[in-house]
Amino acid sequence: MSENIPDEGYDEWLDAVADGSGYYLSCANGHGSLPPRRVCPHCASREFAREPLPETGEIEAFTVVHVATPQFAADTPYATAVADFDGVRLTGQLRGTRPEDVSDGMTVEAGVAESETTGERLLVFRPR
Repeated sequence: MSENIPDEGYDEWLDAVADGSGYYLSCANGHGSLPPRRVCPHCASREFAREPLPETGEIEAFTVVHVATPQFAADTPYATAVADFDGVRLTGQLRGTRPEDVSDGMTVEAGVAESETTGERLLVFRPR
């Protein structure tokens, strides 16, 4: 199922994650990345197929933020994590657990929530 995916925006991708139909773009060589994307960052392929984002991922790295930029000041303390969803890496804010309880290898699911500081939507992970 190969189709050319236009330069879809991040907001549309967040909408898909929020309604449980998250996806990633897979190039002809099997590299996964997120929209918007016109060229694969790994091999420069321009052919993409839309694939369903796995339901769960695993935290590979995280940091706990105690002093944030003004954009996230009211959110502190919070953990930001990189999670691997079967080869597709996402970065998001961890919710649903205390920052001190986050660990590498923790299984999470992707979702969308609002920043407590700005009210803007952001990608979040919740323990599963």
